[in-house]
Amino acid sequence: MRRFPITRRALFAGVVLAAAGLGLPAVADEPPQRGGTLRIAVLGLDTADPHRHTGSIAVQQVFVETLTSIADDGTVKPFLAERYSVSADGKVYEFRIRQGVRFHNGRELTAADVKANFERVRDTVKRGWLTSAMKLVAALDAPDAYTFRVTLSEPYAPFLNLLSELWIVAPESPGWAGTITRPIATGPFVFGEWQPKVRFRAPAHRQYWMAGKPYLDAVEFDLRDVDDNSLALRAGDLHVARVPHDKAAQLQAEGKVGVQHLKDTTWYFWSFNNRKPRPPFDDPRVRQAVTHMLDKPAYMRFIAGAAGIVTNQMAAPGNFFWDKAMHEADRHAKPDPEKAAALLREAGVDPAAHTVRIVSWQDSYTQIVVQALRRLGFQVDHQALDDVGAQRRLGQYDWDIAPMSSGPRADIFLRFVRLTSDGPNPVLWGGVQDPEFDRLVAQAVASPRPDDVRRHYLAAWQRALDRYYTVVVGHSANAIGVRPEVHGYRTGFTWGQHAVDGGVAFTWLAGKRS
Repeated sequence: MRRFPITRRALFAGVVLAAAGLGLPAVADEPPQRGGTLRIAVLGLDTADPHRHTGSIAVQQVFVETLTSIADDGTVKPFLAERYSVSADGKVYEFRIRQGVRFHNGRELTAADVKANFERVRDTVKRGWLTSAMKLVAALDAPDAYTFRVTLSEPYAPFLNLLSELWIVAPESPGWAGTITRPIATGPFVFGEWQPKVRFRAPAHRQYWMAGKPYLDAVEFDLRDVDDNSLALRAGDLHVARVPHDKAAQLQAEGKVGVQHLKDTTWYFWSFNNRKPRPPFDDPRVRQAVTHMLDKPAYMRFIAGAAGIVTNQMAAPGNFFWDKAMHEADRHAKPDPEKAAALLREAGVDPAAHTVRIVSWQDSYTQIVVQALRRLGFQVDHQALDDVGAQRRLGQYDWDIAPMSSGPRADIFLRFVRLTSDGPNPVLWGGVQDPEFDRLVAQAVASPRPDDVRRHYLAAWQRALDRYYTVVVGHSANAIGVRPEVHGYRTGFTWGQHAVDGGVAFTWLAGKRS
């Protein structure tokens, strides 16, 4: 992750932030060719309703857009809004809507449409990414066709960043009153044919507001959960695809398929069941003991090789919210089996008498956790499930440990909010219920100065560390393979495949196209 100080200081000072161009990526010397279908495999699509997603944003961002966008450097830029301003007290946000933006049905986007989307998210979406922000909305106004204003009851630091995930959909979209089944939006591609967990095809939006774009006829996503896409990239079955770090290194060495990395990191962790902990994991000494068995360096080498970063925080080194002193105080930076065994004896726990229930995705790195617990003497019941199955099982809170990962996010708040008592999709983090943690996070988002924001977040994270809610292993940047016939494509800050300064709208295919 990268630091956000420029945007935050402008926000807190009440400076008017205007678009300084769209920051379009440079392309090859030859003029772009039109046509063809880009075949891509990154993340899945969990719902057709953009307001109700649980984290799968890579696919939907090709057909929906937002008022703001996260640029390559992690700062906020205007998107469907051509400019915006923030009042000196940090409570009033005014957006000037870009004129000439057309929905996929040909109708022009207006401020009234934006207002309707904010109202829908505020009134009908519960426990989502924007729940905390929407609770602070005191007023929503559209004084004219191209002006939209939000008034908050108190300052809220992550607001502009979070709006990069409040997608604008036409209110006439089927299912608007309940769950949208076919979103009508403004993106460079149209919601097309969707076969869940198989494929999604999105034809080009020929009235797209960026002149001359998109160049492609369509984008087709492979939604199958494939661990290694490197063979498909080599064969040309895919043009762009996420690849494991070891395969990325091979592709780079071969020199036939390029490799790019997301600008933000994925962080790896294991969570304890915090909602309904079973003995002996309700004893902090036992949580500490099993964590002493975790070999963080080996874990991250297995995942990312030399590119793996070992730390104990949700933010990676170099991020504004990462703390060096906290990192250096990590008592679990290296495994300590003797300390682990001593803590179990102190707690009066015979590990052989207990079976640890582990729930995870079907990722090979989870075996490191399984083996560590077995070496400590525990019996292990490991259920490796697909995404839907894992989410369902985790939500039952009948497990002990969940080794998981979480991808790039538009704002650090989107990591902390998952550990709050009423946070969205809390199961990966064991359903933490801690009013003091909630209070510290609330102080962070309401603080007027960046340094205070950082201080409160770090205090909240220290509390999580001390109570072993979640144990961070480390970070790595996700790798994406890109075939040589793909031009103009550039990864963004998050998994989203369309942003203000890069992605599929700027992509074209040279030579043979399909």
